[in-house]
Amino acid sequence: MKLYTKLCSLLLAAVLAACMPAALRGIGRQLYPCRYDGVIESYAAEYEMDPLLIYTFVRTESGFDPEAVSSVGARGLMQMTEETFEWIKSKIAPDEPLTFDDLFDPACAVRFGAYYLRLCLDRYGGDVATAAAAYHSGWGTVDSLLNHEDYTGDGKTLPSFPYSRMNHYVEKILRCYKRYTELYGPSI
Repeated sequence: MKLYTKLCSLLLAAVLAACMPAALRGIGRQLYPCRYDGVIESYAAEYEMDPLLIYTFVRTESGFDPEAVSSVGARGLMQMTEETFEWIKSKIAPDEPLTFDDLFDPACAVRFGAYYLRLCLDRYGGDVATAAAAYHSGWGTVDSLLNHEDYTGDGKTLPSFPYSRMNHYVEKILRCYKRYTELYGPSI
């Protein structure tokens, strides 16, 4: 009877060990979802970006809530302010009858947010951390930090972030992007 119990325990342990990675990946994918995939994949392709990076920003900015509004009035899935919306509209949709309220539409929010993220990546040499800092705090803030030797070694990227909110945001983006990459890898 003892041998039977031990064999059953070993068999159960082996089954659990075999199933655990898939179960953990399933839980991870629930915590790091790929909602609005058609819209996100489309704009990722259009702006030549990793869709996992857009999922990262959407999850971080709004938790995939298209009706999200921040304390400073930023709206939509990618939390854009009215000033940034108007500036981007002048670049990619000057003749379209879009209003700031249209950012509550996931397609509009991702279109504008992904475009702005692409601009941030281009401006800062593809460095995700520096681009995230700019997405969060604006180009003026990041450019001013890049002009101080205390904050940058190369004048193009920020290896550290002196403001606690900026630092927290960048760390959150980097952790989230890493997790998305671990969970979905090149399969997307």
